[in-house]
Amino acid sequence: MDIRKISIGPDYKNGAMHYLVGQKVLGDTNEIHLIKQVIEDNSILIYIINEKKEIVLWKQFNGTIPISIEFNINF
Repeated sequence: MDIRKISIGPDYKNGAMHYLVGQKVLGDTNEIHLIKQVIEDNSILIYIINEKKEIVLWKQFNGTIPISIEFNINF
């Protein structure tokens, strides 16, 4: 399933960092392209796409911190 959004941190409403596919990051020239869950080590990878259309790994979170995952649901 495609991941649409992740929230990192113990307090979802008041202290978590939220990352959403399509969200602008690092200025207006980069956006979150893909959020991927790696089952083997329970980590989360966030890839961004820049103005040159290059896709690069931006952030990685390990499985020891609280993570909430929202999936794309297409009806």
